[in-house]
Amino acid sequence: MTEDRTNPSEPRRGLQRRRPRPTAGLSARPRPATEPTTSSAPATARAPHDPDDPDAGVADQTDATVRPWDVEASPSSEDRPKRRRRTVAELLADVPEDAVIVARRLTKQYGDFTAVDRLDLTIRRGEVFGLLGPNGAGKTTTVLMLLGLTEPTRGVVRVLGLDPTREPLAVKRQVGYLPDNVGFYGGLTGRENLRYTARLNGIPRKRADDRIDELLAEVRLGDAADKKAETYSRGMRQRLGIADALVKSPSVLILDEPTIAIDPAGVEELLALLRRLVAEHNLTVLLSSHILGQVQSLCDRVGFYSAGRLVAAGPLDELMGGSEAIVELEVAVAGAPEGIDRVAMSVPGVTSVVPDPHLDHIRIVTARHDVAAPLATALAEAHLPLTHLRRRGTDLMELYRRYVPEGIDGRAH
Repeated sequence: MTEDRTNPSEPRRGLQRRRPRPTAGLSARPRPATEPTTSSAPATARAPHDPDDPDAGVADQTDATVRPWDVEASPSSEDRPKRRRRTVAELLADVPEDAVIVARRLTKQYGDFTAVDRLDLTIRRGEVFGLLGPNGAGKTTTVLMLLGLTEPTRGVVRVLGLDPTREPLAVKRQVGYLPDNVGFYGGLTGRENLRYTARLNGIPRKRADDRIDELLAEVRLGDAADKKAETYSRGMRQRLGIADALVKSPSVLILDEPTIAIDPAGVEELLALLRRLVAEHNLTVLLSSHILGQVQSLCDRVGFYSAGRLVAAGPLDELMGGSEAIVELEVAVAGAPEGIDRVAMSVPGVTSVVPDPHLDHIRIVTARHDVAAPLATALAEAHLPLTHLRRRGTDLMELYRRYVPEGIDGRAH
């Protein structure tokens, strides 16, 4: 009998082919051209590294270090200057302690199209910030990245200190979101829809019911609470959406085109509701809109979006080129207008309160600086809900035309 000299630890020849041993210095298995994503969100193409781009080498949202496959191995690579990626800590080094929403070099690309281009943004606690720009400028894409609903291509984003890409559920527990067309179960009543949201957020039934009763009263849906949502008008659904966003008592509220397709009377009613809720609940708010009046009446600061870039941001006075010596506010409340007088005069900086010569229910409040936020808070504490608040003398349309070359409809001027 012939002796079998085959090593038992090796496969028999003819049964299994041996894998070739990798050559030194080369990878046995080539790295895929696109990097796999760790999120359930669709993978996005990596932007090419442009040596002429001052932001080339910015840290990816999901990594803070240089990875070996990010530098192509080629005979000429030694001659190229190697760019070190800035770490997340370096990008966030200038963030103030009271920052609630932070983006640094935040970029989102879909193939060759750049929806958001190197966004730098800081929103502080208690601030109402407006993103203003035409449809398609990148506002909604920015909101989706803040909520962890789409993954950035590059850059860093933090909401309440959390990374939305890696901790989307933790972000959603603390952030209320009202999309442009909020969806509800039409066969359920308004109250039942809110109970469903409360259950999803783990709120005990008794506490949830108390909270829901309070919110339905605040958004003036108490009488319609037990009617099916499919019978609600668009304005009623948006008000229910605000209650839905506030069920979990968030510290941040994100509103994406909240008044779209609502009639003018409904818009004014919704804006008055938002002003009152912001003052009473001390919310940090990000409002995305292409409607100038909404932003002007609600926001402490505004940012102008154009073709995916934030081209200017700041208080309206500063963007206009300096603060005005005198500020005039139009103010109305749900009650006797005379109630405004005493409350407004107690706010530091207010110099006078007089009736509007054309509209009896409106008071003109004159101050040495912008007192909109403290005045709204003082009126809320005095149980005088705001129904109208507008600053006179600031031409937001002029600013819009200055900073956004395409018009409100997205076309170039």
